[in-house]
Amino acid sequence: MGVLEVQSERQRTKSFCGVSHGTLGELFQGPLWRAAEPQIAIVSLPVAKYSWSHFVHDPEQPAGVQLGLAGRSKSARAVRHFLELTGREPLPGRWEFFSELEVGKGMASSTADIVATLRCLFNAHGIPYDQRIVTDVLRGIERADSVFLDEFALYLSGRHEVVRRFGSDVGFSTCYVTEDGAVDTEDLEPALLGHYRRHSTAYADCLDDLVKVFSAGDAPGIARCSSRSAALSQQVVPKESYEELLKHQDEFGADGIFVAHTGTIIGYLFHTRPDRFAMDELSSFFHGLGRQCHFAKGGWGHV
Repeated sequence: MGVLEVQSERQRTKSFCGVSHGTLGELFQGPLWRAAEPQIAIVSLPVAKYSWSHFVHDPEQPAGVQLGLAGRSKSARAVRHFLELTGREPLPGRWEFFSELEVGKGMASSTADIVATLRCLFNAHGIPYDQRIVTDVLRGIERADSVFLDEFALYLSGRHEVVRRFGSDVGFSTCYVTEDGAVDTEDLEPALLGHYRRHSTAYADCLDDLVKVFSAGDAPGIARCSSRSAALSQQVVPKESYEELLKHQDEFGADGIFVAHTGTIIGYLFHTRPDRFAMDELSSFFHGLGRQCHFAKGGWGHV
């Protein structure tokens, strides 16, 4: 293809994008009671890893033809719901996707894909971003994480309800591993709700304390609450590495342990970034457990 042909191709098509961060599981997952029934409440731990949705608008394709959605059933449903809610017609073109988030591990990969797709649609159709449309679309597709928010929040994943916002001042450095296997949140729901009923007092105390330390901007306190929530989770979705992490937490100066409560991620929280030597030691420790660790920023505050 010659230079003039390349320029013509670029002029003919126009690319739009939407981006969403994922999570490293949760700082808290437990019950919040509504009408005497427990609902799954979460405080997600956002991570600086992302999903991207790209749409290349090509007016020369037949009207309404959108390529690239095969095998992407939830993104395809998001497109369909978005068009129904906004009264728009599908634009001709093709979709492309890329993600840093592992599937089935607790990184909110599915929700992030949907949110990225919706943000791309707002841009492609020239519609101002409307969080209510995002929530309505998610409600029609799946239980979701709060990746559409740019702050910490207590969120009812099944009801798609933001109960309380905690702001974006707190941040953590994390060192984590992903254990083997995958977890399906929907399949786990009956076991989770039964566990929540049996341990309702412990979860209520943990959540009360979490609200207090978030209000105070107390990152180490938040990490301690995360450790309590992780310990409770160990009784229903156990992590193979948990006991070793607990045993060596003080040695590494970690403020707490976090897990993907319905996933396979487990790791340490630090309110200050580990230096190079600490990173070496942490990597050696996890390698001794047969795992490759990863370092990533969680949340938005400076660490």
